[in-house]
Amino acid sequence: MKLLERQDLYDILYGCTILGTGGGGSLQKGLALIDDALQKGKQFRLVDFAEVPDDAWIATPYICGSVSPSTPELEAQYAGLPKLDEPEPYLAYRALEAYFGREFYGVISTELGGGNTAEALYVAALLDRYIIDADPAGRSVPELQHSTYCIYDLPIYPLACANQFGDVAVLPKVVNDLRAEALVRAMAVVSKNRIGVADHPAQAKQLRGAVITGAISRAWEIGKTFRAAKESGLSAAAQIALTAGGFLLFKGVVTRHAFDTFEGFTIGDIYLSGEGEFSGSDYHIWFKNENIVSWRDGKVDVTVPDLICVFDEEANEPVLNPYCREGMSVTVIGLPAPAQWRTPRGLELFGPRHFGFDVEYQPIEKSRP
Repeated sequence: MKLLERQDLYDILYGCTILGTGGGGSLQKGLALIDDALQKGKQFRLVDFAEVPDDAWIATPYICGSVSPSTPELEAQYAGLPKLDEPEPYLAYRALEAYFGREFYGVISTELGGGNTAEALYVAALLDRYIIDADPAGRSVPELQHSTYCIYDLPIYPLACANQFGDVAVLPKVVNDLRAEALVRAMAVVSKNRIGVADHPAQAKQLRGAVITGAISRAWEIGKTFRAAKESGLSAAAQIALTAGGFLLFKGVVTRHAFDTFEGFTIGDIYLSGEGEFSGSDYHIWFKNENIVSWRDGKVDVTVPDLICVFDEEANEPVLNPYCREGMSVTVIGLPAPAQWRTPRGLELFGPRHFGFDVEYQPIEKSRP
């Protein structure tokens, strides 16, 4: 067991933001959750999966919704409703514990992202539960079925949902993960595009081998690399590509950036014009919350499940998709996906064809010079 200090937690969340590929929730809100828990005297306890007793109950709390910023119109739509102080994933996790009539041992983050990983850490700290060093995605993903839980056919139910207005629902059973995605997403759409969820309640013996172990530690290492690069005045993108087995994909200026919120997702495009060694070339990224497919000079370059990560060169930090802006100089790097996603079942769930692109997945390392 490791007791995580503030710097450790910050490093983890910065690493998660990089692995979030433009999604995964707000890093700033995630850091604020960490600060709030520490100010309340709470502790963050990280445990290796090997330390977890077989009969320990674990659940996965997170936020489902859009990463788009709010608008005055959206605020007006919900102006008459109450707003609770407790975070939505906390309410959902407590509802799931109440349904089972027991306190759980700990949490597993649903994905690696600056916001959603923080939500899981925050729930664990507030309730004095353990944080399991594992994850069912190894990156950020847009849909509920995009998880190794689904690869290994672990049931997502019973699951609990809660919004900031006090609406709480427990679904004892759903047909499958696709139905869970549709149902939870519909609740998010009528909850200001944001709903807390706690799902995949199970004992540790059922989860072993069905998650990516050491995922939080990997994010931690990437976060430490990021911080060291910033402190040394080096390109964070370049250093992470070098140390995390990744590749430099492109450098350029954002010439066009457009997105919209559709059925609870932030969907859009980023267009780049090359600079330096990439001068005369262009790049295009399509995202659905997270970066999904990229093209260089009209030819497919990288697709999910591999990671497409964009950095603001001036700030030397990762960019969340809605906050990319025209005129921004960026560096794009790619990282290989966890092995579980490269299996036939993983690609069926989270390959380019799932998103409507009629292309074969090509591992990123095989398409480099």
